[in-house]
Amino acid sequence: MKKFENFKKNLGVLKDIDFKQASNVVYRAGIVAQFNLTFELAWKALQAVLYAHSVAEAETGSPREIIKLGYKVGFISDAEIWLDMLKSRNRSVHIEDEINELILFIRDKFIFAFAELENTLQKKIEEAEKKSWD
Repeated sequence: MKKFENFKKNLGVLKDIDFKQASNVVYRAGIVAQFNLTFELAWKALQAVLYAHSVAEAETGSPREIIKLGYKVGFISDAEIWLDMLKSRNRSVHIEDEINELILFIRDKFIFAFAELENTLQKKIEEAEKKSWD
């Protein structure tokens, strides 16, 4: 599934970030940009896998709606962290002062949540593919 593969690839880049270099302004901007891209790909991959599992409500919806739906059906274990990510993504475009806090959240919380979603979606894709063979 292309959306999931794109998400996985970008999560790999995010996981490889050297947060010790976050004092460099250009590097920090790169971290935030990579986080924003990974978030965008994550919720779209979640939406696609939900839809592949016949969750009709996933056909359309905002990131917030898809996150809540993913939590409701058990694809996301912690809706609060995902809603924090959404809020951080939305704010990251507008505020420079909070970038240090965002970088710490990315390093300490958000990468873990992305990785957890990656594992869940991988299993759900395998389940959906198995169903299509039955």
